[in-house]
Amino acid sequence: MSRILEALPFDCLQNVDLSEKRNKIASICAGFLFFSGWWFALDASASYYQDTRDVFHLCGVFATLSMFMVNAVSNSLLRGDGFTDGCLGPAGGRIWFFFGIMMGFGSLFGACYILFGEYVYISDNVNNTFKPDHTYPGVAFFLQNVFIFLSSLTFKFGRSEDMWG
Repeated sequence: MSRILEALPFDCLQNVDLSEKRNKIASICAGFLFFSGWWFALDASASYYQDTRDVFHLCGVFATLSMFMVNAVSNSLLRGDGFTDGCLGPAGGRIWFFFGIMMGFGSLFGACYILFGEYVYISDNVNNTFKPDHTYPGVAFFLQNVFIFLSSLTFKFGRSEDMWG
């Protein structure tokens, strides 16, 4: 981060040390991404309620569960050098982390289907009763899942887990 600030032509940014504020910055960025994602989905549901279905919110719910699953495991437990082994040890933590990441990717793929399968391509099939007038809700549900997934990764890997820092 400091090299990015050193490349800027402003003199006041040359000697900025953000290492002590890394956890605060990562937490604020992750919270903003999470808030923005849910804001998109709620805006689409409130503004275009006739063009949405309630089941489309499930991808966002699973992305939120994925965020909690991914961030419940410490980095030291994933590396295998934690102070305690926990319930199942490093193997259990890695399995939990893996399922959390897979749930995040699954919700992202589900949001891709919602965008392209329900809003971009509208089938002429007689059994298709959902024919939306606007594509913005599909884009909003996709952006919701992208932002929640990025929030999860930012909160997991953007922070340092030092005991005294």
